[in-house]
Amino acid sequence: MNGTDTPAGARAAYRSGAVMPTSGHASGFTQANLVILPRDWAWDMLLFGQRNPQPVPLLDVTEPGSPHTELAPGADLRTDLPLYRVWRDGQLAEELRDISGLWREDLVSFLIGCSFSFERALLDAGVPVRNIEQGRNVAMFRTNRACRPAGRLSGELVVSMRPVPAAMVPTAVQVTGRMPQVHGAPVHVGDPAGLGIADLGTPDFGEPIEFEDGDVPVFWACGVTPQAALMASRPPFAITHAPGHMFVTDVPDAVYRQP
Repeated sequence: MNGTDTPAGARAAYRSGAVMPTSGHASGFTQANLVILPRDWAWDMLLFGQRNPQPVPLLDVTEPGSPHTELAPGADLRTDLPLYRVWRDGQLAEELRDISGLWREDLVSFLIGCSFSFERALLDAGVPVRNIEQGRNVAMFRTNRACRPAGRLSGELVVSMRPVPAAMVPTAVQVTGRMPQVHGAPVHVGDPAGLGIADLGTPDFGEPIEFEDGDVPVFWACGVTPQAALMASRPPFAITHAPGHMFVTDVPDAVYRQP
């Protein structure tokens, strides 16, 4: 075993300064996207998640000022992710490994389901996960599909893409469809132009993933969608995870897996 094989071990590694995508870490445990906003914007974010449940499936919302979540008792949302992004007026201001120095008593944290959580289920079903095989961050793309606006928040859908052998696409759809709280079934299969994506080799977030013979692109709603909304809606201050650098929870993936 290595230090990131368990949720506590993974969080300890990130807290100590390890910076790496979390795909494949603490296999079998749910990972979460993170959005932190001032209380003044919290209702907008809550409503945005309610209106767009596939890209923004809310797993937990903290009390204002609390850096703790019931998804991992004892963990600290200020230190226990490998990399954070700080946004000011919708612009990416900096990336940090620790946000303790920016913490405020009015900040509300939103933990959002992540597609990394269904990768174990795909592997268990015999579906290859190319980004894990290649040791790369998953490829993520902005699309031409608008999310439903909520208050001051609006923006386009962001998707993650995984190459899947054509014969295994039905299995991938079935397996992920049983996990709606971590994005559920794909939103699109095949031609990326249908989502307004011009080139799979140049993702907007993450890294390009190589295709094997017989693979087709499969697209899932992605928890980076709120970051696109932050860019479009320009709140004065926000903090998120860096794409692919998630919060590893103590909750087994099976909790979110429907029979």
